[in-house]
Amino acid sequence: MKKFHIFLVLFAFCVVSHTYAQSRKDNQPVTYEELYDEPYAINKLFVQFQPVYGELWKANINAGFGLEATYFWKEKMTFRAHARKTYAQSFDLTRDIAENMIEDNPALQAPPRVLNFYEFGATYHVKDFEESSKTKMFLYRKSYKGDKWAARVPLNAEIPCKVRKIYGARLGGMFFDTAVDINRVLEAQDMTITEAFGEEFPAQRVNNMGEMEETSIFSGVDVKGAYLGGSMTWIRNVAVDFDNKYQEGVDDLILTAFFDILIAPAITVDDIIYGGRAYSADNLETTMFGFRAGIDGKFNRTLSWGYGGEIGVRPGLKGQGFYALIKVSFPVFSTNLEYSVEAFGK
Repeated sequence: MKKFHIFLVLFAFCVVSHTYAQSRKDNQPVTYEELYDEPYAINKLFVQFQPVYGELWKANINAGFGLEATYFWKEKMTFRAHARKTYAQSFDLTRDIAENMIEDNPALQAPPRVLNFYEFGATYHVKDFEESSKTKMFLYRKSYKGDKWAARVPLNAEIPCKVRKIYGARLGGMFFDTAVDINRVLEAQDMTITEAFGEEFPAQRVNNMGEMEETSIFSGVDVKGAYLGGSMTWIRNVAVDFDNKYQEGVDDLILTAFFDILIAPAITVDDIIYGGRAYSADNLETTMFGFRAGIDGKFNRTLSWGYGGEIGVRPGLKGQGFYALIKVSFPVFSTNLEYSVEAFGK
């Protein structure tokens, strides 16, 4: 009986919604004039300032800012460079914990690494082609402002358009370093402090409360590697002029989905400096392979915004690679780099 009541309520809601949509005064057909539909006529250079990114990384939760640049070279290749850093020590969580621990335990003498991330690479256009498609555009009037726009269900119109698709092969390099919590690494690798650094390393210490506790250990890791993968890009660049006093409709999204294999042949784990003595970290396990999948979106405008996200496992210390990242770009500047015009003699 309860399920029947739920079904009845949902059915009534659908009927009422449909009736409301049918009775709306503005639910009338619209005509439009195509202003342009040119997915190949996009800007060549995009420079993106990223005022905020957030990363849940098993090795080091962090947040900060970044800078990214993308260049479309004809219909053959796309080049990309990216760098990011944390706002301050407090947004570099493992480093912040390590610095506080050094104040509490002077025997920890090696300053933790500051997080840095750099990446550059290129995408070869294996196949770059155009297809017929459709896009939905919301119908908006200048009178729809503030609460009036927020309170209404916007109408949309389906517009035929062209879409440019790019099947890409990606190759590039990536370089990053970060502070790491060695105690968490040992737990993930099912090792004890003694097994990792020998019986001479003080596995326990007396804290400020006079109690015995496990020694907190921090170090740093530096990773140099490359990525190899594939991508799929969708580009629309269409604008139409609606009648009935609606604003112009534009769809100029450049959306890329990608998947990469990460390979890092050069992984350096810093020695542990404790009590004036260096202890080698060679017994800690590292992994040179990883992967990631993600999306990037931006718009073909002189000034706009963009977004991105990825998830995967990075090379480095074994058991510390999983991460999830989101980033927002604003502003995004773009240009077609064409500053010459034709000249005719009189």
